[in-house]
Amino acid sequence: PSPSPPPLDGRPMTSPTRAPHHDPAVTEPASQILANEGSPPRRRLLVLGSGTSTGVPVLGCDCAVCHSTNPKNQRTRPSVLLQFPAGNLLIDTTPEMRVQLLREKISKVHAIAYTHPHADHLFGLDDARLFPKAVGGAIPIFCEQQTEAAIRRAFHYAFPNEGEGYVPPRVGVPKITFERITPNQPFQTLGQTLIPLRLQHGKFQVLGFRCGSLAYCTDVNHIPEESWHWLENLETLILDALRPEPHPTHFSLSQALEVIEQLRPQRAYLTHLSHSFDHDVVESSLPANVALTYDGLWLDF
Repeated sequence: PSPSPPPLDGRPMTSPTRAPHHDPAVTEPASQILANEGSPPRRRLLVLGSGTSTGVPVLGCDCAVCHSTNPKNQRTRPSVLLQFPAGNLLIDTTPEMRVQLLREKISKVHAIAYTHPHADHLFGLDDARLFPKAVGGAIPIFCEQQTEAAIRRAFHYAFPNEGEGYVPPRVGVPKITFERITPNQPFQTLGQTLIPLRLQHGKFQVLGFRCGSLAYCTDVNHIPEESWHWLENLETLILDALRPEPHPTHFSLSQALEVIEQLRPQRAYLTHLSHSFDHDVVESSLPANVALTYDGLWLDF
């Protein structure tokens, strides 16, 4: 029998071995759904931010990592960009989104997808008001209902008096269109198929995403049984690992390594990293196929 996934209180997992799960509601395996795309042209992932909600350095902290001169210990809030031939898909809009995109010389974003509506993943959205001019139209936002509701509350000025006859303001607000996505239901954008998968972030339900042979799973401390199916046969897994010690809403380092051992991707990268991790010290202790992300890391997939 399969062992229980890690409990929500963050205690370490036991019995790392796990039989592959197949959701009876899923009639076609993830690898087959994605294989139906044919041979995709070059796709790349850019880690815009590899840090936790506080970023690193942490305000007011005097630890060695927060004073490190190693640029890989300078971590902005968590976000990635998927670069496709047809355009750029941004996953989450952090408070540093503008700085992240300028740093990496990314001039256009064609679509946005959200994992969840916490501040460190959402509050850079206002700067997206510059994207429509660059791409020639409103920016589609792929998200769940809870995220749309949070956006409408936080950026209420972009949606005044919506209803029959409503005309969006011409300047000064994000021009966006909402596209509802559902866990386990693939969706299309920029000529690519993505699969949103349910993850648990403490008491919050959030999303991870799979595209081709890559999966991005940030802000997670429990992978529901129905989501393991979508994480099989990966070449690249990017997974939350907040710190060495257990945490109530994030995988610890040891928990993340156990998940990687169960899923056996060809390579894995850890993200959402706190100031508990000195990049070079921790990375040197990891298994050969596991590394830490850092701001500015590019991966082909």
